[in-house]
Amino acid sequence: MTDAERNRVIARTVTMSLAGIILVLVAYQVRQVLLTLYVSGLLAVGLSPIVRRIERNRVTPGRKRIPRWLAILSIYIAFLLAVALVLALTLPPLVEQVRQLAEDMPTYMNRLLAFLADRGLVRRQTQWTSLLPGLQAPGAVVSNVFGAVQSVIGVFGALVTVLVLPFYLLLESTSIHGFFLGFVRPENRARADRITRAVTVKVGAWLGGQLLLAAIIGATATLGFWLIGVPYFYVLGLVAAVGEMIPVVGPIIAAVPAVLLGWTVSPQTALIVLAYSWAQQVVENNFLVPRIMERQVGVSPVTIIVALLIGSTLFGLVGAILAVPTAAIVQVIIQEVFVKDEEEEKKK
Repeated sequence: MTDAERNRVIARTVTMSLAGIILVLVAYQVRQVLLTLYVSGLLAVGLSPIVRRIERNRVTPGRKRIPRWLAILSIYIAFLLAVALVLALTLPPLVEQVRQLAEDMPTYMNRLLAFLADRGLVRRQTQWTSLLPGLQAPGAVVSNVFGAVQSVIGVFGALVTVLVLPFYLLLESTSIHGFFLGFVRPENRARADRITRAVTVKVGAWLGGQLLLAAIIGATATLGFWLIGVPYFYVLGLVAAVGEMIPVVGPIIAAVPAVLLGWTVSPQTALIVLAYSWAQQVVENNFLVPRIMERQVGVSPVTIIVALLIGSTLFGLVGAILAVPTAAIVQVIIQEVFVKDEEEEKKK
């Protein structure tokens, strides 16, 4: 190798290294945007099998199939109707119960303080209002309110993006698929096409598994709270079903209103609700999630648990939500790229 060739190799290596570092830095700066795009892409891929199933139907015999845009729009309409139904059933009784709880809170707090005073843990003259922290200065309050408004606007914008972007991704899925295949060598396009189709099946199965888990948890929560005697048990069942869609913290958040409503009946009822919710989550985490996801997605329980641990550690709540479909995608790629390569080598 001549000095000129060596210099070109060194220059190319340095250039590629700098480009890689810059790419990583840029990706880190726009990580929220990339995460939003990834979530939108997963939703689009997960809904793709349902869209194709609707497209196969015919409006009337001998007529054309349902247009793709109409199939996608029908899914969105069904989703919005379901959300509206949940809100209509959930919000009014919950608002009333929260109002009633706020009115009864001084009584509950005074009972708690009397209980603690009898055991010498607090002074008997202590009032529950003295336990509240001091009020902030007006400037700090305004700053906190402004920051909260900004956070709400940011979350709302990301939510709208996640809901709207999959519509266009599904609508243009054929052209997007062909566009990305254009970057693959002709001899590898068949494999790339198999990978994308397998990923579509896996992610669609994951979405179906999540809906199945939500239905099971919602039904068992409704039945259990009804047997325990908690008011608004059907509303709490809907809340539990929605909370099941959020791994790790979702079931915990969903159990809070159930325990509070149980407390309005009696402290013993609240403890029974807490124990029932805990037992339900033990069964869900150790039996339902691994079994259902293994059957639906084809990922082993060990892989699911490890993926949940890694995802929640790296990206928190969002990482836990995306852990299972990401593990399924990685499994498809590994099987296609490495396992099939080894099988082809053995055949030779």
